[in-house]
Amino acid sequence: MRFPIALVTLPAALVAATPAGRRCTGTISSLDDVAAAQKCATININAFTVPAGKSFDISAIDGATINMLGDVKFGVANWAGPLFSVTGSNLIFNGNNHTFDGQGASYWDGQGGNGGVTKPHPMMKIKMSGSYSNVKVLNSPAHVYSVSNPAKLVMSKLTIDNSAGDKANSKSDGKAAGHNTDGFDVSTNDLTIEDSTILNQDDCIAINKGSNIIFQRNTCSGGHGISIGSVSTGATVTGVQVLNNKVLDSDQALRIKTKADATDASVTTVTYTGNTASGIRRFGVIVDQSYPSTLGTPGNNVVISGVNFGTNDIAVNSDAQRVVVDCGAKCTGAWDWSAL
Repeated sequence: MRFPIALVTLPAALVAATPAGRRCTGTISSLDDVAAAQKCATININAFTVPAGKSFDISAIDGATINMLGDVKFGVANWAGPLFSVTGSNLIFNGNNHTFDGQGASYWDGQGGNGGVTKPHPMMKIKMSGSYSNVKVLNSPAHVYSVSNPAKLVMSKLTIDNSAGDKANSKSDGKAAGHNTDGFDVSTNDLTIEDSTILNQDDCIAINKGSNIIFQRNTCSGGHGISIGSVSTGATVTGVQVLNNKVLDSDQALRIKTKADATDASVTTVTYTGNTASGIRRFGVIVDQSYPSTLGTPGNNVVISGVNFGTNDIAVNSDAQRVVVDCGAKCTGAWDWSAL
């Protein structure tokens, strides 16, 4: 006995495992375009100006590719920020050497986040995994990048140019107008930052907590050098590699700073090797457990151990100190400076 077979054609929407919209290309030319564009697997950002007091936020689908096709400028307003954020997993973000312009000169008053006018910071909030490359940031109001990736992230071939903030202006009382312009504030795991240039007036990178962090082949100029910390109560920093970087014309080259009142915190398994520094104004290498003081009374409740210095070429100015260690009771290890 034979039975007839009925062929039923299902609607395409039921057949597709992935919604068709995710295969689209979304284009952002204003904030009005973001909601639709971020549903697509490819997002292209054209040149436009973000209105003052608004944040440009992308929450991309997993695996999306984001391309900058033009420069993005942010309007000026005294508010908390951030100016830009990107969120997602396994993203490819390619800036194609285009620029995010924070118009920092309109905010700079020599006080950064410590006073004066309210400055949006951080300027750039990175909450993605995957790769983030070929992006330029010009004139951030204060801190540049805050990085809190959910899984492995490689940031490469970036430029941060706050060099215009080196000069005083009418609001900075003779001091550098740019202040608190940290390049990267890092509290995360599984992060690599490489092959980048940072011109600023504060820490090139500040690793506040986290693990498996690599900072390599970068150039830091004009600021406070490469920092671990300041380390606060409850923070753990471990598995950090600082490799083959150049630090130029900065207050410090390599620094570990922990807060004097911090407890239940540690800095362990840190390697510095292949780094070069010149024009260092204060300290070539400084390990200081008295923060926010400098070389004050160190705290005794933060463990520092397993810090290894390989071959590093550190040149300081004539009135600077090459190596200083201001440690409390839990700062241990064989400090071998012979390869500096």
